[in-house]
Amino acid sequence: MHCKKAVRLASGCAIIAAMLVLPHPSRADFQGERALEFTRKVVAFGPRPAGSPALRRARRYILSQLRALDCSVEEDRFTAATPRGAVKMTNIIARFPGTSGRAVVVSGHYDTKPMPGIRFVGANDGGSSAGLLLEMARVLSGVPRIHDVYLVWFDGEEAIGPWSETDGIYGSRHLADRWESEKKLEGIEALINVDMIGDRDLGIVQDAGSSRPLRLLVWKVAASLGYGKYFLNSLNAIEDDHMPFVRKGIPALDLIDFDYGPNHSWWHTDKDTMDKLSAQSLEVVGKVLLEVLRQLEKSG
Repeated sequence: MHCKKAVRLASGCAIIAAMLVLPHPSRADFQGERALEFTRKVVAFGPRPAGSPALRRARRYILSQLRALDCSVEEDRFTAATPRGAVKMTNIIARFPGTSGRAVVVSGHYDTKPMPGIRFVGANDGGSSAGLLLEMARVLSGVPRIHDVYLVWFDGEEAIGPWSETDGIYGSRHLADRWESEKKLEGIEALINVDMIGDRDLGIVQDAGSSRPLRLLVWKVAASLGYGKYFLNSLNAIEDDHMPFVRKGIPALDLIDFDYGPNHSWWHTDKDTMDKLSAQSLEVVGKVLLEVLRQLEKSG
């Protein structure tokens, strides 16, 4: 990622009491093992920096899975100005249509940070979000919806060099600007970004920069499903792919486990490998997201 800049602010924010989970038609339950296998396939392409042949191969794989489903698929191509010059990048957008004219976005990134001299395959950091979104797509396919659901795989989340305001989150900055110019932001009910959510020792922090009502809803849903222990009370400030949308007034939230390995020692190292991930962690996040989508449709 970037410096996935995290600053601890406080602890608190008690989890709200459990809520009633309403039934909803579903093509299939979210399966953590499937999400883990999707992740494994993406990670098998190796290090995937923006503009690399390996990322292009990963993109072709993701697109092949999506084109077999009941959704529209877009390759959102753009050229980013980076410290190493112009780099061609591509966001992947899958739309599952609803009837309300409103939309909910679930996003994550599929690239890895350039790490010269290190074989950084980004199993958790880039792989887990890509795999989880593919399993979300499988579950959403063919299910009648109230709101449109957009699943977005961001390119260029990672900074080329040290994280800065201009180096990092290229894909989300591009899409937020593009959707603003196209007047699409006005129809977005919520955006939830996922990142580093495959850790066996899952602990998702509360992001201080995210939409508070959306954050409270997610933590409430997690508690209602019996997953409250994975959604922590610690409050942090996280700079990630949700922030370009937050800055444009969209209710947006980042779900991230920013404590990966002893003293966060596996982040951006060659230790970020598949053996550190858990199907259970992916399933927890996937099931919470699906229930949040249902609650947003109910309230919308």
